[in-house]
Amino acid sequence: MKRFFKNKDPAQKAIVKEIAADEVTKQTVETTVTEIYLRELAFWSCVSKIANALTKCEFRTFFQGAEQFGEEYYLWNYEPNRNQNKAQFISKAIEKLFRTNELLIIESNDGQLLIADSFSKEKNTLYGNTFIGVSADDYQFQRRFRYDEVMYWELNNKNVNQIINRIYDAYSKVIDYTAKSYLKSRGNRGILSISSLAQADQNFDEKLKKMLNEYFKTFFENNNAVLPLFEGYKYDDLGSKTYSEGSSRDLKAQYDDIFDFTARGFSMPPSLVKGDVQDTSKAVDEMLTFCLDPLAEMLQQEANRKRNRKDVLNGTKLVIDTKKVKHMDIFDISAPADKLIGSGIATINMLLRAIGEPEIQEEWASRHMMTKNYAGIEEVLRQLDGEKGDEIDG
Repeated sequence: MKRFFKNKDPAQKAIVKEIAADEVTKQTVETTVTEIYLRELAFWSCVSKIANALTKCEFRTFFQGAEQFGEEYYLWNYEPNRNQNKAQFISKAIEKLFRTNELLIIESNDGQLLIADSFSKEKNTLYGNTFIGVSADDYQFQRRFRYDEVMYWELNNKNVNQIINRIYDAYSKVIDYTAKSYLKSRGNRGILSISSLAQADQNFDEKLKKMLNEYFKTFFENNNAVLPLFEGYKYDDLGSKTYSEGSSRDLKAQYDDIFDFTARGFSMPPSLVKGDVQDTSKAVDEMLTFCLDPLAEMLQQEANRKRNRKDVLNGTKLVIDTKKVKHMDIFDISAPADKLIGSGIATINMLLRAIGEPEIQEEWASRHMMTKNYAGIEEVLRQLDGEKGDEIDG
């Protein structure tokens, strides 16, 4: 809303500038708060999708090549610690990793896995880093943790979240300009004429501020309102003007850009973050390939390096299985499942486990089978040679 005054008195102009400055400050604060909320919404949209996908993954444990369902399996898939289940634990871990670019998990004396909320790192290239001042929730550890006693991840060489925020800071000027232009194009305009007699009033400053901040504000913000004016004041309405080239869709498109920037920082398809339903399957495949699979590989490498060490060479390891992330309908996969079983790649129990169904407790359900249509190339060549020999003999 712009206000024009016929009288050019310097004192009056100073009051108007002060009022206008207050309004600009208020609008700037409101715009900044909105942008911060949008940033957080975009950030948590990415984090929650990654955390939810990782929660669906099965953390499989193997001992000397044979799959085990013991304490280690229960620890990773059900209860990492007394206060968190798997979903809560992973959600906090992913939020820490992407917000601060690093994640520290320590093991307590009784075998619980705890996410460090704060810590300091003393670097040592030759003997390994040491972690001090480690705190988890409300507990402060007094001891020092050696590098081989903890699991530590650093997401990137540079904190991507800080880079994204710097992009936001630059882009927020564009959003602020668009918002102001949109409001300006749809604002009410008028001319307030003030007589010299009214300006001579000793309470002129106070009356003018109250009139502009209260009366005019209420008058413009309400559909039905009455504007009271003192003697010596006259208001002429110039009407409102709407420009066709500016619309709220322009502002929404710039808000969508915030989600695009954030998604690219997470190596995720922007359409998946914004909830678009077009080509969802392709977007999920891209997210699995470029975001979740590399992340799962990074997590399991550190876990194996610290918890299993060189026993991984003998088949004792942790494997984060990402195949369960995508929803599978048994009717959609019936033909591929038949091919997998018939070619000997998968057993019936392997497929049942992949779709979340209970396994069959029979030996034949865990046996690899192959249809008679498959044979070794040597056998096929022998059969062909035999058929040619029969033709010659005949």
